[in-house]
Amino acid sequence: MISGFFSDFLNTSYLAGFLTLVIIYSVFAIGLNVHWGYTGIFNFGVAGFFAVGAYTSAILTKQPATGNYMTYIGGYHLPYVVGLLGAGVACAILAFIIGIPTLRLREDYLAIASIGVAETLRRVFINEMGLVNGTRGIIGIPQPLHGIVDQADYKYVYLAIVAVILVIVYVAVERGIRSPWGRVLRAIREDETTAQASGKDIFAFKMQAFVLGAFIMGIGGGMYAHYVRAITPDTFVPMFGTFLIWVMLIVGGSGNNKGAILGALAVWLIWDRTGALVSNAQDPRIFYVRNLLIGVLVVAVLLLRPKGLWGEEKRVSVYSGKEPERGKRAETEEAAEPLTTSAVTTAEDAGEGGAT
Repeated sequence: MISGFFSDFLNTSYLAGFLTLVIIYSVFAIGLNVHWGYTGIFNFGVAGFFAVGAYTSAILTKQPATGNYMTYIGGYHLPYVVGLLGAGVACAILAFIIGIPTLRLREDYLAIASIGVAETLRRVFINEMGLVNGTRGIIGIPQPLHGIVDQADYKYVYLAIVAVILVIVYVAVERGIRSPWGRVLRAIREDETTAQASGKDIFAFKMQAFVLGAFIMGIGGGMYAHYVRAITPDTFVPMFGTFLIWVMLIVGGSGNNKGAILGALAVWLIWDRTGALVSNAQDPRIFYVRNLLIGVLVVAVLLLRPKGLWGEEKRVSVYSGKEPERGKRAETEEAAEPLTTSAVTTAEDAGEGGAT
């Protein structure tokens, strides 16, 4: 059974597809980490940003709709990069609008409100046929650099593309979190009252983090849409679009982007390979086995490693553990002062003796 669980990884084509989805979900996990891991924003509506990002990138990069069975707004045939940035901007604008009434709520009420917003968006996508083609969804989403290699080898090209995007997102978020701005976010997460007493605008910083995390999730949604090439509202159900990403962050380690990536790998490994544990991949029991294994993993991590497989690193500044230069100069001046005073005293004594 164990050998069957890992046997498919010997196939490089399967491995490329597996790693591509791990990377895409890592981007989602990093976006959620900005919300919850660093700021303490209990966003349980990730699926809403997932859907908006995927649909926005699709309609920006596809050709205009044709035929009676394909109706959607847009169809601008723009480049892949523009589609991803547009997806991020659309989610950032949505987050700003949602954040105005919700970010002042307590954590539990914020979670309820975000769930409601995400499900409302999904129902709009289902019922408004002229918006994104309703339940039929959007198919034939274009892929970047598709014509440079054979179709059989394209998966390696897209793997390289999403890997580059993940590196950019990771580096950008790390630089932001290790800056004074990031330290304010952690202060808000630990104690809003103390941070506010220090003169920080809590709502403004929360809004900035909420918008940034949503922007990253929008990029993740666009990456997913261009990989699978077909999306429907059923793709963005809470189990697949929200709960799975939360599990990845909890298992990997909240407050650590490397832990978010590790959690995406661990959870997607179980989600994807559960079929190897069931005699028939079409067996309906696979869904129950998958949920059981993920539940066992979450409980085991919470009991054995409450901070996650790769928990939060306390060091957030490049100066942490180092003595600031200003402090060194002050100590040097203090050490030199007694010597200077002693030298002046000795010179005065010598002068008096000579006069005598």
